[in-house]
Amino acid sequence: MTDRPLTLMAVHAHPDDEATGTGGVLARYAAEGIRTVLVTCTDGGCGDGPGGVKPGDPGHDPAAVAAMRGQELKASCDVLGVSDLETLDYADSGMIGWPSNDAPGSFWQTPVEQGAARLAELMRHYRPDVVVTYDENGFYGHPDHIQAHRITMAALEMTELTPKVYWTTMPHSAMRQFEEMMRESQEDMPEPDPAEVAEMEKIGLPDDEVTTWVDTTAYSGQKFDALAAHASQGENIFFLRMGKERFGELMGMETFVRVKDATGAAPPEKDLFAGLR
Repeated sequence: MTDRPLTLMAVHAHPDDEATGTGGVLARYAAEGIRTVLVTCTDGGCGDGPGGVKPGDPGHDPAAVAAMRGQELKASCDVLGVSDLETLDYADSGMIGWPSNDAPGSFWQTPVEQGAARLAELMRHYRPDVVVTYDENGFYGHPDHIQAHRITMAALEMTELTPKVYWTTMPHSAMRQFEEMMRESQEDMPEPDPAEVAEMEKIGLPDDEVTTWVDTTAYSGQKFDALAAHASQGENIFFLRMGKERFGELMGMETFVRVKDATGAAPPEKDLFAGLR
């Protein structure tokens, strides 16, 4: 037996990612007395600047954007009750094809072993019982999400730790629900391009392949408020347009696929800590 608290570590790419995919579990487990550690890999400097100015446009200052988003990240963590925030502060890489994606020092251009070594140090310090990050495609193909996945899995190999490891996902039934909702809210929405449909089909998993369904409905208000804390990126955060009540109805269940486990807990699970308490 040990007095060390059960610990969840979530590894995310940018400020605001923590709220979108894991805001519910961070809030729920913090409320249950579990230590919650958030590792944010990049500074978010490729986000929107004041007034919605876009990266590459005149007046966009990545350093100023990063400073602003750092403050928003701390506010989000306060809302979610995150115990420990660690920032690796790599330069936000932006999307494939952007100059920032090829820039020396960007997260995407950082050797995986280098980022993994820094993350492994944090893992040894916090000794997480559960680690959450993205799948090999970064959930939707963003370079920094893919890199966060890579350094997380490499860092685990560098340590002697054997936490349960999960990748965020979305069941296809929920994706269809979102598509219907978006069509309802945008009557003039054009028919989707077949190529886009093919790409969307790579996101998420069939429902029967989702191993873990965590009900965070009671914490959906905190999740919404955490997203709202990232006010500078509000134009890009579609979920905020739903309003709190609708958001709670649609975003109350957070889903994962379990990829490493030493507990023998039988899926489907309702708790990331199944088999640990």
